[in-house]
Amino acid sequence: MYLHLGQDTVVRLQDIVGIFDMENATISKNTRQFLADAEKGGRVFNVTLELPKSFVVCVDQDGTETVYISQISSSTLLKRSGFIDDLANVNPL
Repeated sequence: MYLHLGQDTVVRLQDIVGIFDMENATISKNTRQFLADAEKGGRVFNVTLELPKSFVVCVDQDGTETVYISQISSSTLLKRSGFIDDLANVNPL
């Protein structure tokens, strides 16, 4: 399965490590440093012409880390991924 991040960009669900809200996540100094390092390494792709609302961290089969900046909110991306639905179907022990 794939997740549409905006514009003409899709990523494989199995490659997604995390979906983060831009406003809340960037409060942390560590997150800002992570994003700055990824930018310096050429691993950040901005898939929006609008105000960014989220970023998605992916790691492919080769271990290459990529960060996608999206105009779609993190909650919408989570709903699209079906991850929340999967959690609802988990039976407690």
